[in-house]
Amino acid sequence: MDAKLIQKYNVPGPRYTSYPTVPYWDAVKFDIKAWKNSLAESATNHRDEGISLYIHLPFCERLCTFCGCIKRITKNHQVEEPYVDTLLNEWQMYIDLLGFTPNLKELHLGGGTPTFFEPKNLHRLLSTILNSAKIQDIEISFEGHPNNTTHEHLQVLYDLGARRVSFGVQDYDPVVQKAINRIQPFENVQRVHHDARNIGYRSISHDLVFGLPHQHEKAVVDTIEKTLELSPDRISFYSYAHVPWIKGIGQRGFDENDLPKDVEKRKLYETGKNMFFEHNYFEIGMDHFAVESDDLYSAMKANTLHRNFMGYTTTNTKVMIGLGMSAIGDTWYSFSQNLKEVEAYAAKVKENEFPVFRGHILNSEDLVVRKHILNLMCHFRTSWEKEEQQFDGIENCLEKLTEMKKDGLVIIQQKELIVPEPARPFVRNVCMAFDMHLNRNKPTTKTFSMTI
Repeated sequence: MDAKLIQKYNVPGPRYTSYPTVPYWDAVKFDIKAWKNSLAESATNHRDEGISLYIHLPFCERLCTFCGCIKRITKNHQVEEPYVDTLLNEWQMYIDLLGFTPNLKELHLGGGTPTFFEPKNLHRLLSTILNSAKIQDIEISFEGHPNNTTHEHLQVLYDLGARRVSFGVQDYDPVVQKAINRIQPFENVQRVHHDARNIGYRSISHDLVFGLPHQHEKAVVDTIEKTLELSPDRISFYSYAHVPWIKGIGQRGFDENDLPKDVEKRKLYETGKNMFFEHNYFEIGMDHFAVESDDLYSAMKANTLHRNFMGYTTTNTKVMIGLGMSAIGDTWYSFSQNLKEVEAYAAKVKENEFPVFRGHILNSEDLVVRKHILNLMCHFRTSWEKEEQQFDGIENCLEKLTEMKKDGLVIIQQKELIVPEPARPFVRNVCMAFDMHLNRNKPTTKTFSMTI
């Protein structure tokens, strides 16, 4: 990849798991009554389509210094049962609001560390939720920490219907592991991977990260070789998002100079990508890879790939409910986020009030632009041929892409835009040109991670 283009376009920018992005939510004008109406109406209108459910399990026994998730560090497992109680009470509030038995199409346990919880507590949580919903053709998945995921965890969740698990690997280099406080030998990953495969999980994912402190090409090659030895169905190869101004001391566990930057960092990704290609993995969207037999690949080929706060998904539902501390929900027409402190979140639910502390109601322009950005992030192309795909500022957006067009990073013909394969690493930059909130109000402080 051209080093000059990387230096030119490697700027701070959103990852576009939503549009508008969270920093541009109009929290001041957010009205919780309007949000409730939006949720109930959207869920009713898309009743046959079903809903997705994200459950945030925030507890971790130790702090990984690369992590940008909202979590609570504790070794006190007495927190498990009260937290499950709160989640179930919050879920019941949503059922009461909807007024009908929801059709669950997707359920994902994220964290934090979901496998921090004992299997019996995960069983109580999921079985209660599943027994209160319609669950035909559901996809259940969870994030497993290789150091503490047991055979019992895997079996209990499989028996409840889970068929996909994602293991956080990050990197196998001992120097990198020490820097990010994530000591995790290959043998642990190998054990849980084989356990999951033997139990019957049909989609096993390994999450890797490039751009970590002290990371270099030889070590990345070694990590990927070990990963390929286990042949996961999916591989996520995320760019480390260094945002210590947001995440605080957790991402200050190493010196800024220890991080590979710009061309050096991008070379790590290109090295990994080529290794995946050589082993019959296909690139899916941004930073995901899958084998041909995996549902993610099928969704890409069928142009049904979707992206939301859970990342890329094969389940394209308009409504996503978020349960738990800091969880984000999406009605397609509005967003909401729960309180970020466990105690405040639990107290609000105990009062039988939705623990939402901010959100955004999308206007007509937001809804159109949202579709364009979703098209770009999932399919690397978008069109404004139809009237409903157009909005007042589209000509200004295209004008902002003039330089990228000259550099061969976008193709604009008639009323269609295409991001060619070699330019896909720059897709976030393309989306930024369409981002009307960002265009009108550039951030004056550090807000986003670097795009490339």
